[in-house]
Amino acid sequence: MTISVLRTADAWWVVTPTGAARVDTAATTTAQLLADRPAVEAAASNKGTVNVETLSLLSPVTAPCRVVAQMTNFASHVEDAGMNPATIPLTFFRKASGSISGPNDDVIRPAHVQLLDYEVEIGLVLARDIPVGTAITADTLADHVAGLVVTNDISARDIQLPKTQFYEAKSYPTFTPVGPALVLLDGDELKRFTDLRLRLWVNGEPRQNMTVADMIYQPTETLQALTRFQRLDAGDLLLTGTPVGTALSAPPKPIAILSSLLPPAVKWKLFFAGQAKNSNYLQDGDLIEATVATDDGTIDLGRQRTVVRYAR
Repeated sequence: MTISVLRTADAWWVVTPTGAARVDTAATTTAQLLADRPAVEAAASNKGTVNVETLSLLSPVTAPCRVVAQMTNFASHVEDAGMNPATIPLTFFRKASGSISGPNDDVIRPAHVQLLDYEVEIGLVLARDIPVGTAITADTLADHVAGLVVTNDISARDIQLPKTQFYEAKSYPTFTPVGPALVLLDGDELKRFTDLRLRLWVNGEPRQNMTVADMIYQPTETLQALTRFQRLDAGDLLLTGTPVGTALSAPPKPIAILSSLLPPAVKWKLFFAGQAKNSNYLQDGDLIEATVATDDGTIDLGRQRTVVRYAR
């Protein structure tokens, strides 16, 4: 049975059929909480005494931690970018953990950013320390992945593209909303990973809607590649990619070919002039809602609600 863990400023909670039950733990970080699994399981068997809706939720993944993300990991997103999924390598980039924010916190667009985009993603939360060279298989995956969270990989496209600078473009404060819940899964539940559906709306308009079956590289293969060179620790966060539906979309092929012949300064000026007309980029006051769940509701990571605010 899944266990949904919530975090507030002064406590950890477990969602029960009757509300939220407080976890009797001294843990202040996600890693410490995962190490205190008996306390979490004890809370899950208690009656919830607090209405979940009254809790002011923080991200259930605490910072500092490593935040690692996969690039172009859904076939639909790759095709929308004008590329062939069969040719896409397994690649990673990092985000600053200072970008982590709560599931209901405002997303703040810096004053110098013009093209703010969204990417609903599933976050894997690591269960234990994983030294470089650790052998991970499908049978041992659940030993290394504690659970899943809804994440939104907010992106400043006008920083990311001309500078090919993923780290800056995706690391501003509030650019990684996480939660509401850290949903702990056992091995059998984790086997349903491909049944999960990612959905995102902006002001109630559906923008993204795709199951993990569209994912190119699944978690076992991803962690096998990552642990060849990167140490991971309990409580670290791995973002696994986003499906088609982001505001950014590749231009038609003839235009892309013509633009490739232009000097870079001219090419980017024309590109951003066209993107400025795209109303799908996030605007001041936009409400972003994101969910991840199986269609039958057996696994449900909850609903994230964030509002975009422009820095003045």
